[in-house]
Amino acid sequence: MKNARILFLLLLLAIALGFFPARAQITGVEAEAIGQANLRATTDVNSTLVGQIQSGTRYPVIGRSEFFPWLLLADPATNQPIGWVFRDLVNVYGDVNQTPFSTLEIGAPAVSPAPPLNTASPGAVIITPTLPAATPAAQSGITGRVTGEINIRYGPGVDYPRIGVARVGDSFEITGWHTQLPWLQIRYPSAPNGFGWVAKDLLEIQGDVFTLPPISQTRFDLPTLTPTQPVVQASTIFSAAQAAISPAFRALGDQLWAMMLQAGFEPETSRLGALFLLDLQTGEAITFGNQIAFSGMSLNKIAILAKLYGTLDQPPNLAQANTIAGAMICSENTSSNDMLNIIGGGDAYTGALAVTQFLQDLELTNTFLVAPFVIDPQNIPTPPFPVVAPVTSADKNITQPDPWNQATVDNLGWLLGSIYSCAYDENGPLLEKFPGAYTPSECRQMLHAMSSNKIGALIEAGVPPGTRVAHKHGWIADTHGDAGIVFTPGGNFVLVTILHNPTWLDFSESFPLIAEITRAVYNYYNPTAPLEQVREETVPECDLFGSPLIDDLMSASFDG
Repeated sequence: MKNARILFLLLLLAIALGFFPARAQITGVEAEAIGQANLRATTDVNSTLVGQIQSGTRYPVIGRSEFFPWLLLADPATNQPIGWVFRDLVNVYGDVNQTPFSTLEIGAPAVSPAPPLNTASPGAVIITPTLPAATPAAQSGITGRVTGEINIRYGPGVDYPRIGVARVGDSFEITGWHTQLPWLQIRYPSAPNGFGWVAKDLLEIQGDVFTLPPISQTRFDLPTLTPTQPVVQASTIFSAAQAAISPAFRALGDQLWAMMLQAGFEPETSRLGALFLLDLQTGEAITFGNQIAFSGMSLNKIAILAKLYGTLDQPPNLAQANTIAGAMICSENTSSNDMLNIIGGGDAYTGALAVTQFLQDLELTNTFLVAPFVIDPQNIPTPPFPVVAPVTSADKNITQPDPWNQATVDNLGWLLGSIYSCAYDENGPLLEKFPGAYTPSECRQMLHAMSSNKIGALIEAGVPPGTRVAHKHGWIADTHGDAGIVFTPGGNFVLVTILHNPTWLDFSESFPLIAEITRAVYNYYNPTAPLEQVREETVPECDLFGSPLIDDLMSASFDG
């Protein structure tokens, strides 16, 4: 009897320390797939697919999410966790409310020791996962190859929600065909039920689809799609800039996102747009599309200008002032390369690498320039050393950006914000990370140079006449953008907008949209004196003759 009591106490201690997994029999709750269901590593349809379950087998429910409709299932034989399932994909037997909350990530290291399970007051289940091998679903052997950018739908028709986008060359297993509609069912693990639908004519089919199960139903009782994360996100590249986003500012971001969608620049497609907005009074910053790499175009001349001022140890001389004006106002690539030559001690490639290092030191690691601008495509100079672009985390697959000159909207926006902080707040990353390299007067000169850039379009067209806009525009065949600081009576802000369309982006689409986006932001800051409509002006010829900017740039005590 004494030995039995000792063994019992040892067993309790082992469970408390996490040597044995918690057992689902404590609650008796089980779940069975409605047809077929995917098992995920976490409570997110985008997390790792760890297995699938079929109808006919009931699995113990050993946990549930406190915030989302997901259940944690265990292997019926071992009670070890095997994955998370979306609640609407299974029938549940028993009172799921008696199941403890869990935050377990399948495959993640266990936390030990684990607290004892308390069925009266559910707590977190923390279990060491020993995963059984997932049984792969049977393959049909019949595939469809995508011949153009297409939408993947939740059901057989364009009225069903889009659950993904496929591009040329993507291949999918076909699992069924509709008897009344020209649509094919494909295996699509990202969907809650594991399947998607594609119009038959959009696939190059390998095999006989009519050997697959026919599907004749016209009404589908599909699981509810898990709400996606909001597209508009807070941006906090600089650790000091983490201001909470107010509801009104977030609503403005949602409005700008809706404008982007209405203009046909949709997420996940190759025709897309990105935006960054920073409130220079509160530090609030919002963005979308900031994970996309775009060709840096002339927008990266902002970084060249900033690095140039960090290199000079005295005000620009006459030649340098003309070079700055030519690059920032007339957007001359020759002048821009001359700036790189100054930075690189006579070599533009060295100057470009110094600009990239400057951006990395500022933690703006998704933006770079590693070669000078091309002046004559038939006569590109040989670099003095191998040119290698840095590895970034930005997505390059959609936009196919310039391999030597790339940028993201948030990197450009925070760079502008750091110049503004240096100029008018006399603090910020430029002064903190590069002690002695910059003065507030120099930062004001940079903004003065960009304020002299008058094109009568893009950001400028979305604000009233006479509004100061310190900006740099840029465009190539498939990408157009503008990045600037707007000074208004109701508040100053940084705005960066970039639009992309494969092969060719029409100016009649990009210019009005960027202007309307700017107008919406301007009216947010100036609700009592809004701009009723965007302005239409002809882009003027660039003429620096007699410009007072040259003298201002050469001044040792500029205070503009």
